[in-house]
Amino acid sequence: MKKTILTLLLALPLAVNAQTLADFNVVPLPQSCVAGKGKPFALAELEAICHDGGDDMRRNATFLATWLKPILGRLATVTDKKVKGNCISLKINNKITEKEGYRITVGEHRVLVEGATPQGVFYGMQTLRKALPIEGGNVQIPAVTVTDAPRFAYRGMHLDVARHFFDIDFVKQYIDMLALHHINTFHFHLTDDQGWRVEIKKYPRLTEEGAWRRRTVVGRNTGLYNWQRYGGFYTQEQIRDIVRYAQERYITIIPEIDMPGHMEAALAAYPSLGCTGGPYEVEPNWGVFDDILCAGREETFSFVEDVLDEIMALFPSEYIHIGGDEAPRTRWKACARCQQRISSEHLVGEGKKSAEDRLQGYFMKRVERYLNSKGRKAIGWDELLDCDVTPSTTIMSWRGAEGGLAASQLGHDVIMVPTSWLYFDYYQTPEDDWSKPLLIGGYVPLEKVYSFEPAPDTLSEEAKRHIIGLQANLWTEYVYAEELAEYQVLPRMGALAELQWMQPERKDYADYLLRQQRLNKLYAANGWKYCTAAWKK
Repeated sequence: MKKTILTLLLALPLAVNAQTLADFNVVPLPQSCVAGKGKPFALAELEAICHDGGDDMRRNATFLATWLKPILGRLATVTDKKVKGNCISLKINNKITEKEGYRITVGEHRVLVEGATPQGVFYGMQTLRKALPIEGGNVQIPAVTVTDAPRFAYRGMHLDVARHFFDIDFVKQYIDMLALHHINTFHFHLTDDQGWRVEIKKYPRLTEEGAWRRRTVVGRNTGLYNWQRYGGFYTQEQIRDIVRYAQERYITIIPEIDMPGHMEAALAAYPSLGCTGGPYEVEPNWGVFDDILCAGREETFSFVEDVLDEIMALFPSEYIHIGGDEAPRTRWKACARCQQRISSEHLVGEGKKSAEDRLQGYFMKRVERYLNSKGRKAIGWDELLDCDVTPSTTIMSWRGAEGGLAASQLGHDVIMVPTSWLYFDYYQTPEDDWSKPLLIGGYVPLEKVYSFEPAPDTLSEEAKRHIIGLQANLWTEYVYAEELAEYQVLPRMGALAELQWMQPERKDYADYLLRQQRLNKLYAANGWKYCTAAWKK
């Protein structure tokens, strides 16, 4: 008979010190927990972490030893055959059907963490890690079998490094934060009007000039500037290092090169890519700007393809994000080259869609075909639904949930990221408090995040299958410091994790808050800032 983990703990012998019991009421909550009949596993008697062998499992064992070091000190990691005493054993089990699923079985002398893949084992290790009290002491792990697997295959988190730049050490820390929450996709927003952050060897001025703005607006587009040169970028070798770091934690990085809009940093470096020829500057303000890539120039498409060639060489992800949002048609309407393209491609406005809307559809479909020819797939923002893109384009729905729901019914795969629930650059608290940091606005408290349902029952079963996952976004116009970035995503990343991992019928906000408070202790132990406002009365 399945029982809650709380019941399990209450059923343990009274001789076990309740302050040192492992507790599998973690975030995200596992699918099931079945009580065992044996004695608990005494963590202090752990002799080694053993594994099946192979690079992935050996690395998993090293990760677990590192996580346990504050409690137990240095631990040996060895292959399974070399340990006869008490151990934590990491094993591949082909009978587990879900790729990312895992099972934890606790006995008196062994804790067995199994998965169909090393990735599944990794998530089991994370659950075990979160179940242990960070205070250490005489830790007892109750005899239990935990079985778990995720709801969604795509579980993402986004970071914008274009508006404000974050160095490679923080990006790696951010990846560690994602891994703790069972998140498997990192959406890396690398380019925008305010900065180009990735080295492209064929176009060196993208980082020589496009990575640096000579001034930045003070506040919310006040017209006042600090006139301090600001910027930074990642070399290709640094990108490879970041990709390797993420892969070791079973996280895929999806790069975004936003186009045809949000390209002023590129235009400042290469003015001939624009409709007017400039002059342009790396944008010092926040917002949406009329200057975008010229769709009438073949040079533009050569540039895009060259950039994507180098991006694909750096990022092995199946998907490449090509943006498509917030691209005003102002310059295209006045551009003779763009109008010639409209004519030669027989693009005609109809209903609410203008000829220039159709031109963006041409632009994005052409870029998608190029990606497809290289064995990759395109993701774009939900504005692409206004541009007649093909159903093969995966839609990232940000302007609300409605666009994503409509896209799923049209046959698009959809990733949900609506502003009202999953924009983590928005405020977490409603109070008019002078001490709050200046942010872009909006209000997305923890409970609102937790309330979101990405695939409601109003959808057909076929459309639900096209909702492949969800993510939260951290845009950084006003998020200029590492601690502020941490504060904005934590603890909301915990609520996101439960949406991504758990079945909706098992969600319980009051119970989640209790479990999240335990996870907050782990944040604090890592030195990560987090917002405590969710627990204020």
